[in-house]
Amino acid sequence: MSILLGAALEYQSLKSADPLVLNDVPGALSRPVRWVHSSEVLDIAPLLSGGELLLSGGQALAGVTSERQADYVRELAARGIAALALETGPALPEIPAGMLTIAEAAGLPVIELRQVVPFVGVMQEINSLLVSESVEHLQHADQASHAMAAELAHGGGLDQLLAVLSERTGAGARLVSPSGLTLGAAGETSAMDDGGSVTTVDVPVRGVLAARLELHVPDDGDGGLARVAGERSVDILGLALLQRMPPGLKELAGIELMRAINSGSQQWQLQQLGPASGFPVLGKVAAVVIRSTGAGHLRPAVDALLRECVPHSASYANNAELIALAALDDGAVTRRALTVALQGLEVPAGSVVAVGPLGAGIDQAPWSLAEARRALELVPAGHGVVDADTLAVELLAHEALDPATREGFVQRQLGAVVEHDRLKKSELMRTLTVWLDTGCNTAQAARELHLERQSLHHRLQRIFELCGGDPRGTGRLAALHLATRLARL
Repeated sequence: MSILLGAALEYQSLKSADPLVLNDVPGALSRPVRWVHSSEVLDIAPLLSGGELLLSGGQALAGVTSERQADYVRELAARGIAALALETGPALPEIPAGMLTIAEAAGLPVIELRQVVPFVGVMQEINSLLVSESVEHLQHADQASHAMAAELAHGGGLDQLLAVLSERTGAGARLVSPSGLTLGAAGETSAMDDGGSVTTVDVPVRGVLAARLELHVPDDGDGGLARVAGERSVDILGLALLQRMPPGLKELAGIELMRAINSGSQQWQLQQLGPASGFPVLGKVAAVVIRSTGAGHLRPAVDALLRECVPHSASYANNAELIALAALDDGAVTRRALTVALQGLEVPAGSVVAVGPLGAGIDQAPWSLAEARRALELVPAGHGVVDADTLAVELLAHEALDPATREGFVQRQLGAVVEHDRLKKSELMRTLTVWLDTGCNTAQAARELHLERQSLHHRLQRIFELCGGDPRGTGRLAALHLATRLARL
């Protein structure tokens, strides 16, 4: 469950801090807050899942460079948190203007807490309300799903099931096919016209999207209850749909193919299931992995994207992971286009996406899937779409070299640079990594690091002094590049 950010700022425990929103992010006060959390750790972003109001005393931020402050707010924005609230005082007299500008560009509201308040009190007051509301909604949602199950057991159709759901939630309910055909409806379904909202829940049948449930919540209705009850009713509606519209043989073959790829089945099984689901045995393929709390809900959008990019595809949602296989007529060209298209896919905060390497046939689909999963383990959350091909060196080293060997190599090549960063809180290692990844292109590296070219030259000069001279034109360049990539592990 959640409350709006504007409402959270009015609770006495937080209001006593005299909060002030410092940057202009559209709709900031209408953002839902699903939890309040406090931390002074700058690397907290990977531990957040989105929707948090993050409280911080600012001590850690005050002692780092402006580049690290910028990275901090970018990382939090990428996780989709509701807002960052910073306490100003002796450690952090004011919030840096550059940090506010970057946060605003990234869509992250920053709130100044101008008075000292105990963060534990804020969390206790607001989080206890959120937990109580969540428990109440779950209880009502379970009651609704049980009533729908009883209606289905007595022979009720879709209209009757939706009538039960509508009565229990106070929202109009409509079930729509993927093509837009209304399969059943109950209650008032014009909430949007009257200032209400619509909550949409996907209803799969045997892993294939069969319909979408629309819950039209009036302006004075409970959207949180409608969403939870809708999610709890998916299995009941799926059973009702299965009675009247079983999936076709090609869809079932696609589901079984993905299950076989996921479990690493023998080649003869893949060679049978591939053609039955539209994949030629010798055609080039690549796997896609999406890990997200909303994996099942993402499947319709992913399937639509795949249909636009590739001639054949299949997908399968399992717990918090969505896996897909794409047929690639033009091999690497189509794979690059698919990777670019996935970068535009809207996913919940905290989701991670990876594209596996090119497989020469359906037999190599399990390998492509395994490599995509391994790639996800090597990058931090919020990294965007991960291309396993760009991590080939890291994947090989992770598999073939033990951690001590990797660490020793990095220490021998770049130990002085690592130590300089540790003592001076500098970013020489990151600078060198970006410069090498761009092919020693100083202009491009400066753009990616948001530095003036002269500043980058100064950093590079210092790096060369620490690691034994300019590596260009020598055999050391490859070793240094390998060391920077191994350091990521």
